[in-house]
Amino acid sequence: MADIILEARKLVKHYPVRHGIMQSFQGLVRAVDDVSFTIERGKALSLVGESGAGKSTTAKLILLLEQLTSGEIIFQGQDICKLSQAELKTSYRPNVSAVMQNPWSSMNPRMRVRDIVAEPLVVNTRLSKNEIKSRVGELLEQVGLIPDWADRYPHEFSGGQRQRIAVARALALNPSLIILDEPVSALDVSIRAQIMNLLRELQEEFNISYLIIAHDLATVRFMSHSVAIMYLGQIVEYAEAEELFENPLHPYTRALISASAMSAAERERERIILRGEMPSPINPPAGCRFHTRCRLATDICSNEAPEAKWFGSHFVACHRAEKEETIN
Repeated sequence: MADIILEARKLVKHYPVRHGIMQSFQGLVRAVDDVSFTIERGKALSLVGESGAGKSTTAKLILLLEQLTSGEIIFQGQDICKLSQAELKTSYRPNVSAVMQNPWSSMNPRMRVRDIVAEPLVVNTRLSKNEIKSRVGELLEQVGLIPDWADRYPHEFSGGQRQRIAVARALALNPSLIILDEPVSALDVSIRAQIMNLLRELQEEFNISYLIIAHDLATVRFMSHSVAIMYLGQIVEYAEAEELFENPLHPYTRALISASAMSAAERERERIILRGEMPSPINPPAGCRFHTRCRLATDICSNEAPEAKWFGSHFVACHRAEKEETIN
């Protein structure tokens, strides 16, 4: 039986839209709309989609940087939304950390690396100064940096080195889950593989789970055990990583993979060009939210929202998924 470390159940996050001097209510931005997934211990799940799909908002909900409109977040058997602030501080926050997208803006330029990496230890533990100094040196070594560099400032490091510092900080409290928000997208191509290899090595060594927010499918394929494709606040396809890339069932997933064309086999597939732009999350289309851009859409797609179902090893929300599975 799978060891589930985190389960998101029907997550919803709506933002009210107000205009004018009187701030009259105009509607809701449906940033995340009934999203569910699980993450196994020691495994990586990626949330993938275009900008505006709801990936980063979902990550913020898991990190408790945003308050749920509705839904549940179950972490190691506990509903964290029902925990007090004191309970969150002891049982949740130390176990969940994050590595953000931009290594240039994610750390204070006035702080030495020693203090940046040590910050979670100072806030959450009672370690002595010597113990913290020793732990910082150990963390820097784990991410491939020299402990003596701890007295330097962030501007003295390259982008890849800064991201290693961010990873060291995320590891400080021995978390069970790390949120990786576009962890290599701001780095030079030559550095990305180094950071991805480092993250995989750390995952294997410490049995850490990852929730990866990404749009680069090469990164997703290399890092992930499972993948959830998001569109306009909802998950439209969810499967094991290799199965999803080899046999995508949802038209949106096929379009994303077509655009990336990572392998020779994928380059031989017909190129799928998405038409138009993603609709506004304030007023999403009726029926299937993807139907306005889908070349396979029929009348039912514009009138009736598809029910997400299992088709083989895929969890798919598409009226044509059964036909597509038969075709493949």
